[in-house]
Amino acid sequence: MAETKNEQTSEQESLLDELLGNPDEDNNRAENGDGQSGRAERMGSLKVELIPLSLIDSFPSHPYLVSDNEEMLRLAESVKEQGVLSPAIVRVKDDSRYELISGHRRKRACELAGLTAIPVTILDISNEQAAVLMVDSNCQREKVLPSEKAHAYKMKMDALRKQGKRTDLTSVPVEPKSRSNEQVAKDTGDSVAQIKRFIRLTELVPPLLKMVDKGKMAFRSAVEISYLPKKNQRELLAAMESEVCTPSLAQALKIKQFASEGSLTSEVILSIMKEQKANQKEQHRIPRESIARFFKKDESLEAINETIVKALDMYRKRERSREQTR
Repeated sequence: MAETKNEQTSEQESLLDELLGNPDEDNNRAENGDGQSGRAERMGSLKVELIPLSLIDSFPSHPYLVSDNEEMLRLAESVKEQGVLSPAIVRVKDDSRYELISGHRRKRACELAGLTAIPVTILDISNEQAAVLMVDSNCQREKVLPSEKAHAYKMKMDALRKQGKRTDLTSVPVEPKSRSNEQVAKDTGDSVAQIKRFIRLTELVPPLLKMVDKGKMAFRSAVEISYLPKKNQRELLAAMESEVCTPSLAQALKIKQFASEGSLTSEVILSIMKEQKANQKEQHRIPRESIARFFKKDESLEAINETIVKALDMYRKRERSREQTR
């Protein structure tokens, strides 16, 4: 009996690498006739079951966003027409529910398509193996936000360190735990240094990390800012909003230096942010307190700027109309 179980485990592990493609694209590519049969054949040796969506929980701290954008709507339409062509991957939880490892977008597409169940492959793997598989099955997506990479790389690093004796989902012995960053670099294509930089982003307060995702704050500047205590990060955010600018790498390094010396204050941060950058464009700044009564406290700077521009545009049109009637 034990031998049979070992054979099943070995077969399961040998197939895991083949499951790490970009399965969400299978439905989108089906109409062009590629990517389907090969994957279906590879999945054929693993048992596929139909599980109610209501019994499947998302992976804990899942780092990848699942948004109802145009891409998701296309996937949902494909699922509605053709069904889910590539089974999701789950494992059984202690409470007899299921934990979703790969297929969060497919699950959401099923919900939008009005389906109540999804085909899945059930794997019997450890927490660490599940975390590695979850990260690897998503990192090949075309669009991955910096925040997604940051949390995913950190999750995989932590999983590899806990495994200790494994680098992948097979039983291959590995180098010491300190080499886990090299393994993540090898698996993702990013350098070891870049892996470390991405993981540093997890130390940013959410508003700053969101700015990195939107391309409003330079990646390297954000990495240096991540070394600041959270209190100083929030003070920097206030200064950025006040001065309507983000720190250059030179400014970020300067702020970091003051922090390491224990002499960083909100006044110092504001002073540094007021420094003229070499490539800075001329700007007209409006003190926030002078327009505060027109906006909510939590109104974003982008929304405020947009409203002001619209208001000025309306004002200009009204003035021109008055001039024409005189």
